[in-house]
Amino acid sequence: MTEASGTDARAIFFDGRSARRRQVTIIIGPVLEIVEEGTPLARWAWDDIRRADGHGRLRLKTLAGSNPLARLEIADPGIARIVETRCPALDRGQGRGRTRQVLGWSAAACVSIVLLALYGIPFAADRITPLVPRSVEARLGDATDRQVRALLGGEACTRPQGQAALGQMVQALIDAGLPPEDDETVVDVVVLSSDVVNAIALPGGRIYVFDGLLQKAETPDELAGVIAHEIGHVHHRDGLRMVIRAGSTSFVIGLLFGDVAGGAAMVTAADAVLSAAYSRDAETAADDFSAAAMTRLGRSPAAFGDLLVRVTGETEGHGTLLDSHPFGADRLARLTAAGTAAPGTATDGPALLSDADWQALKGICGGSSASGPPASGPERQRLKNSDKPSGS
Repeated sequence: MTEASGTDARAIFFDGRSARRRQVTIIIGPVLEIVEEGTPLARWAWDDIRRADGHGRLRLKTLAGSNPLARLEIADPGIARIVETRCPALDRGQGRGRTRQVLGWSAAACVSIVLLALYGIPFAADRITPLVPRSVEARLGDATDRQVRALLGGEACTRPQGQAALGQMVQALIDAGLPPEDDETVVDVVVLSSDVVNAIALPGGRIYVFDGLLQKAETPDELAGVIAHEIGHVHHRDGLRMVIRAGSTSFVIGLLFGDVAGGAAMVTAADAVLSAAYSRDAETAADDFSAAAMTRLGRSPAAFGDLLVRVTGETEGHGTLLDSHPFGADRLARLTAAGTAAPGTATDGPALLSDADWQALKGICGGSSASGPPASGPERQRLKNSDKPSGS
């Protein structure tokens, strides 16, 4: 307990050099004197005294002492009030100090966020993706699909002859591209009535081919190369990985609480699918998948590159397949090399579609190449590797 006698009072003093608590007497006069058993320890000028913290008993420090860590603690409220009235600058600089501290922590937080975005989220996405159950990815894909369709506004093209030709091509690519042991990858290819020259793969296996791209393709091999590339993204789960990177916090929280289809997360997911570009590694892996599938079918992988070159020259890449699938000379060279790596086997396979089937596919959205009436509803084929006919 602090005892006061006139202008003298008891207090606790820490000299800043050790953790020792020293029972001292303070003498309130022209300066604040700190005395231990008759021995002067310090003399603090009132103008130099500052509050050490703002909570509990009065704790003081001085700006002019030999040790800036020295502290004086006064427990008696009455003496504390007397001392406070003698210190004209008791709280001077406290606000600026707190502001500097807040700014410092804010800067550190910003740096942490930047580092997390650059390194932490991609690192986490690569490791989270294989752990996500296919059923969860399918639910995420269905929810993302609704958002994508709302943003795009295009209708699914479902003319029966075109659907049959598309299913024939997709099944051939699945049989040639997916390994026999892969019975989990589900592929659902839909042509959308849109002039956009693009194709996108959603989490869960939905692939949209826009009619604008279909009309740019001059041969079945060119279109097949694109679809095989997108099947590669599905097989490697690149769409899921991209969504996790774009909205990692919302996705992880949704995964923990069973709501991966939450509104905000789905808007982020749809935006990521429509506007984000795949990484170079993801594009290379999808190109390799496409080249391998086309080669196994005896068709040229370079046809995909020919289409990309033509799209590049006609549209300069804006708003096209090139936005989400960056294309360069190295990709064309790799696709061309894949097509010539095995002479005699790259292009001597049977045609993927007959001329009639190709024209039916080109007219799937009701263009001049269409044959037959449109289907009554958006019938789609969800194809799996296990759907491969026996003996084929």
